[in-house]
Amino acid sequence: MVRIRLRRMGLKRQPSYRLVVCDQRSPRNGGFIEIIGHHNPRTIPSTDIVNEERALHWLNVGAQPSDAARRVLDRAGTLARFERFRKGESVEALAAEAAANYVPVSPKTRFPSPEAGKGTMKKSEK
Repeated sequence: MVRIRLRRMGLKRQPSYRLVVCDQRSPRNGGFIEIIGHHNPRTIPSTDIVNEERALHWLNVGAQPSDAARRVLDRAGTLARFERFRKGESVEALAAEAAANYVPVSPKTRFPSPEAGKGTMKKSEK
C-alpha cells in the first residue's frame, strides 16, 4: 500500500520534515516515490508547504496518509480540497485556490542553533 508520511531531515535537535509518498513497508528515511511537501515545526507558526496537485493526485489513486501527515494535510487545507475534488471540482481550480491562500511564514526558527563553540556539549563529550 502507498502511504503519505513524514521523512525526518535536518540536524540533531533541529528537525524538519519532508512529506513523501512511499511504500508503507519502507523504513522512515528509506526510499520514496515522490516528495510532495515540507513541514518545519521550528517556525512560529509551523510551516506546512504542500504541492496541492500532486497531493490530490496521490490521495485520488488511494494513498493513505499517516496520522502525522494527515494533521499536516489538514492544516494546509488539502484534505478539505480533496473532498471537494471528489465531488467534481477541477484540480486546477483547487490548486489555484491553494496558491491564492498561501501566506508566507518567516523562516526564523523558534530555537536558533548555537553559535560555533557556544553549544551545550562539554569538551570532554566531543
